[in-house]
Order: sequence, then C-alpha cells, then structure tokens
Amino acid sequence: MSDDLFDGTPASSGDYDSSAIEVLEGLEPVRRRPGMYIGGTDDRALHHLAAEVLDNAMDEAVAGHATRIEVSLEEGNRLSITDNGRGIPVDEHPKFPGKSTLEVILSTLHSGGKFSGKAYATSGGLHGVGVSVVNALSSHTRVEVARDRQLYSQEFARGQTLGPIQQLGPTPNRRGTTVSFTPDSEIFGDRQFTPKRLFKLARSKAYLFAGVEIRWKCAPTLASDDAPAEAVFKFPGGLADHLAEQVGNRECVTAQPFTGRQDFPDEQGRVEWAVAWPLWSDGSTSWYCNTVPTPDGGTHEQGMRATLTKGLRAFGELTGAKKAKDISADDVMTGCEVMLSVFIRDPQFQSQTKDRLTSPEAARLVENAVRDHFDHFLTDNMERGKALLGQVMERMDERLRRKQEREIKRKTATNAKKLRLPGKLTDCSGDGQGETELFIVEGDSAGGSAKQARNRKTQAILPIRGKILNVASASADKIRANQEIADLALALGCGTRKDCDAENLRYDRVIIMTDADVDGAHIATLLMTFFFQEMSDIVRKGHLFLAQPPLYRLTAGKESRYARDDAHRAELEATVFKGKKVEVGRFKGLGEMNPSQLRETTMDPGTRSLVRITLPPEFEQRAAVTRLVDELMGRNPEHRFNFIQNRAGEVDRDLIDA
Repeated sequence: MSDDLFDGTPASSGDYDSSAIEVLEGLEPVRRRPGMYIGGTDDRALHHLAAEVLDNAMDEAVAGHATRIEVSLEEGNRLSITDNGRGIPVDEHPKFPGKSTLEVILSTLHSGGKFSGKAYATSGGLHGVGVSVVNALSSHTRVEVARDRQLYSQEFARGQTLGPIQQLGPTPNRRGTTVSFTPDSEIFGDRQFTPKRLFKLARSKAYLFAGVEIRWKCAPTLASDDAPAEAVFKFPGGLADHLAEQVGNRECVTAQPFTGRQDFPDEQGRVEWAVAWPLWSDGSTSWYCNTVPTPDGGTHEQGMRATLTKGLRAFGELTGAKKAKDISADDVMTGCEVMLSVFIRDPQFQSQTKDRLTSPEAARLVENAVRDHFDHFLTDNMERGKALLGQVMERMDERLRRKQEREIKRKTATNAKKLRLPGKLTDCSGDGQGETELFIVEGDSAGGSAKQARNRKTQAILPIRGKILNVASASADKIRANQEIADLALALGCGTRKDCDAENLRYDRVIIMTDADVDGAHIATLLMTFFFQEMSDIVRKGHLFLAQPPLYRLTAGKESRYARDDAHRAELEATVFKGKKVEVGRFKGLGEMNPSQLRETTMDPGTRSLVRITLPPEFEQRAAVTRLVDELMGRNPEHRFNFIQNRAGEVDRDLIDA
C-alpha cells in the first residue's frame, strides 16, 4: 500500500460522528437538490414550475370540476394560475393537528389527493410533490382558496409557512384556487419566465381538453407578437383543431386527417388522436399523458406506431399490395403530423419531470382503441386508403433501396478488411440500415456478459482493456502505436482525422457501455475525447451514444425496478416503493449483471435508454469545444487546475444538473 495513503497512524474519526449526519426536514431536501425534483435549475426547470401548477388546475378540469383556468404573468417574474374548481381543502388535517390541509399540501412532500384515485380518476400529478416543490423553490408563494362561499389565503417563503391560514370573508360568486409564486433567485439566478413559452403551454393545454377555457394575461411590458397581453383559448374540437392549425395550408396525402377519441374499456381512461401526412414538408410528433407533455414519447407512442403500421399492412394485403408487409413504423411516421393524448389511471413515468411514459398497459390500450378507427378510415374511402398506402410504400421503397446500397457497401468493406478486423471483435451478422450497433465495453467480464445478452444479428461487441489512451495529451506517433485505438479504428472502418467519413462506418450506432461508477465515467470520457478528436464526423452525424446501465436493483416482494443513479433510486423509493420494505442491490459493474439483466436494462432497444453524444448546433463552434477539451483533457495540468478553481463555486449546481 502506498505510504501516501497509509503512514501507520490510525485515521482520526473525529470529523465523522453523529453530528456529521444531517436530517433534512420539510422542504429542505428540495432546496438542496432541486435536480431530483425538476431536473435541474436551468430555463427548462424554471418553466417546469409553471407546468406543475397548471397541471393541478387541468386535473380539476379533467375531473369535471373546473371549466375555466386563468394564467397571468406579472412583472417581477411573478406567475398566478387560477381555476374555478373545488378549491384546495382548508379544514384542519386529521394527521397534522393545528395545520390546515392547504398548509400540509404546500409544505409537505408526497401529500395530495391523487394517490388513491378517489379524488381524481386520472391526473397529471401523481407523487404529491408538484405544488410543494414549487413552494420550496419560490421566494414567495400565496394561495387563495374560494370554498364553501368563503375566501381563505395563506402565504409562504422558500417553503416556510409565514403564518396560519386566514379567512378573508364571504365570496358568494367565486370558487376555486389561485396559486401565485415568484421563483427564487437563490435557486434559478437571474432566469425569468419567457412569455412566449408560457403562452404556448397554456394554449396546448386548452387543445388537450375540449371542455376547458384558458384565459391568458401578461403585463403589457412583457407582451409581444408571440405572447399578446390577453388571449382566450377554447377549442371544442380538441386535438383536431390543434392539428388543423399546425398543418395550415399545406397539402396532405389525404384530404381529411385521421382524428378521433375513444374511451378505454372498464373505465381505464380514454385516448384522443389527430394525424395528417403533409406531402412536401417535415412533420412533428406531440405526445401527452393526462395533459402532461411527454416529449420522449413512451408506451402510448408505441401503441400508436403499432396501430398505424399494422393497419396499413393489413390494408395492403386487402388491396393486393403484397410488398406492404415490409412497411415499417418509420415509413408511416416519417414526415407525418401526429398528436396523441391519453388519460390513464396511475401512469408511470421515467422521471419526476415526466418526459417519457413507461406504463406497459398504455401500448395495448392505445392500439386496441385506435386500430378499428384506423381500419375504417382506410376502407371507408378506398381511394383515400390507397393514396396513403402508396405514399408510405414509396417511402418504404426508398428505405429498402438505401438499405441495399448500404449492405453492398458494408459487405464490400467487410470482405476487404475481413482478415484485418480485430480478433476480439464479436461482429454481428446483420447489415441493414438503422439496425446494426457496436457496443464498446471495458474488460473481458463485461464483454462476456454483453456477448450473451446481445442480439447476434444486429449487435456487435468490442471489449477494450482498461482506460484507453488520452488522445488529447498524446502525440500522433503514440496514438498510431496504441493497439486499443488501432483495433477500434479497424472495427469501425471509417478512417480517422481528415480521412474520417461517417458514410463508411460499419455500424449505424456506436454505443459506449461502461460501468455506472466513477471509473466507468472516466473511461467513457476518454472514449468521447477520442471520437471528438479522431472521428468527429461520426459524432456530428449522430452515430455516437452512451448506454445507461443501472447502478441499483430495488426489490419489494415480487416487484423489481432498476435505478440509474442515487437520484433515480430516491425517486423510486418515494413513489413505486413508498412505504414498502425495499431490498437494494448495487451493481459493482456490468460484469456482475447476468445476461438477461444486461439485455433488459441496457441493450434491448425496447427497454433501454441511450444518450446521444452531439457537438454544438453549429459545427463552426468546434474551436470553442476544442479549447474546452484541451483544458480538461490536455497535457497541461495547469489548465485543469485553473478550470476547477474557476468553476468550484458551481459544483452544487453541476451535481443538481447531473
């Protein structure tokens, strides 16, 4: 053992005793680590506060208790959201003597009326943390409740109650809740609400529930063409109205869009959809669950993709178009405008920010509910169905042509280099476009597990030994002489530096798959540095990804979930496993996972998560990125030291954003 680490003197434990263990109470955990609750402290997180409060108002509307919502942005970065629903209960809470239910909801995590399903059949808020998180991260919050013909109010500052609930007097013509808050500059710095962004958020909510009227106001000094001082949104047609506005005067393959709504059986919720196929322009996708945007899609998206794909294949068989059996979901979805909104009980999301729906039943519910409607859409007007089928099959033919060209190119490249491919590469047998993947893994143990977990047709495995050479601080001769780098370059087949051409890349995706610990992060950083410096074209073309293996496995009874990191573990323990005795297993590395676990969590395209590695939007910024890489990874340690010194004050924020 190094003398630097052990000098024979027992280490002192005086600085680590019971006094060093903090117990965070109330809403203090939110202020310490807002990233666990709203995903960070950037502009997106700031506007997530507005979405949380607006979601609560929308839940009242969807439940049938509110018909009107008002969103008002004032000077000083203050936002007020009002609904005419039932109003938050104001009587004393039975479990918290001396406290109003309003105070409990605003100042206690995991409190709310959406756990049991008694107060709300479907809702966007699920974990009872939304409005309390808003309160914790606001310098001042005031809530007014009009209930039982009386008006009440209570105020808070940074999550702390400023005084007891006040009864302000009778209000016979008013009911509902108003939440007014100012985001805390101690958390968000000088970031301000963007009127245009809030305006679009309010407008989209009105489309998602046809029965609600949303009134928008903002201070005249904040108004613009994109966000007027006042507006009223009410769309009886729901998503169909939204689609008509989105498509505008663009010509579409079918004169009529595919729109509709359908209840799920056994009161499990409902679905609404609107789809159009513009002829000569790019499309877009919008996915929602319980009025909450899920920009990363999820299981409801899978159900819709399956519906459209299977429906067109069946229509092709009906009309004698035998090649229609080769239609893929991408052939159907590329270029189309699609909007899908589902309302389901107890939905499960990938994170507190609800970017992706993971409820497995959503795919089945959507497919079963929409499929008959799509079949009728195609067959009720055969010319319309044939027009759409023809357009999609043209796209399919183009995809298959490109796939064949790529197969020829890849086979040629493989044959030419067959004897030169690195021996430790376990290649895949497939060569179709959009299918093949190379996983770069560290160590023989992880490599062996990955080989058993892979799809042999589409997934190749290249093990590397330990931490590869840091190319940012190595000479060109040293880089050329490094065996690991030579093997990697041969496996990819696209050349390096100025000779790098992503068109010659032997795989569609290159996936860095390392352990979910500090050493794994270091190896991933070295690999990303290599790709940026030596093969920047494949980064720029979007071929490089980071796998997201789990760090923990949580089990309670028969239910098991995987957690990516400590924050995700805390979220699962507070939601899925709340109140349960949880057994927590920690994976020390990928090699500890059996092949089925590795496949399910990290390698199966149907269940995994990948992070795409990108360069700045404008590649002309490469010089700035190069300087940053040189600071962090270059051979001059003073640059790293200066960077750490200059950024030390941002450590907490970096941890939060991570």
